[in-house]
Amino acid sequence: MKNVTDSFVSLGHWPSAGSFGFNTDILATNPINLSVVLGVLIFFGKGVCVSDLLDNRKQRILNTIRNSEELRAGAIEQLEKARARLRKVEMEADQFRVNGYSEIEREKLNLINSTYKTLEQLENYKNETIHFEQQRAINQVRQRVFQQALQGALGTLNSCLNNELHLRTISANIGMFGAMKEITD
Repeated sequence: MKNVTDSFVSLGHWPSAGSFGFNTDILATNPINLSVVLGVLIFFGKGVCVSDLLDNRKQRILNTIRNSEELRAGAIEQLEKARARLRKVEMEADQFRVNGYSEIEREKLNLINSTYKTLEQLENYKNETIHFEQQRAINQVRQRVFQQALQGALGTLNSCLNNELHLRTISANIGMFGAMKEITD
């Protein structure tokens, strides 16, 4: 805007314009400008009624307000539905959390009980294995002691007995040994 004003101001200072010039006093030119603008508005705005424009504007504003109120009511309704869904989901989450904790505790107790039972079974197997190995070792020692005693007795008998007594003693011992073997088996 300043450029337009400057161009009019510079026109008044042309040397060739001599007697012709522009009035650059804003206070003096203001009523003239207003009268020109009002004349143009009246000439071109005959068919336009200001009250109609204002009524149309008022209707558009009222429609916009009505639409905004409807949108607001819909938004409030959606917000309430969302809050209700949120409360429902929170309650379900709490229920899942409680059920999850109780399920975890139940599984923990089951695991502990199962572990104790397994340890108990392992202890029983260990004790049975130890008892079995002890019995086997005792039986091996008995057999060795018996064999050594038998060999010692046979050696003593062989040195003290004559052939006939020796044969009778051997047959008696073989009979006793066969009887003992049947008992141990």
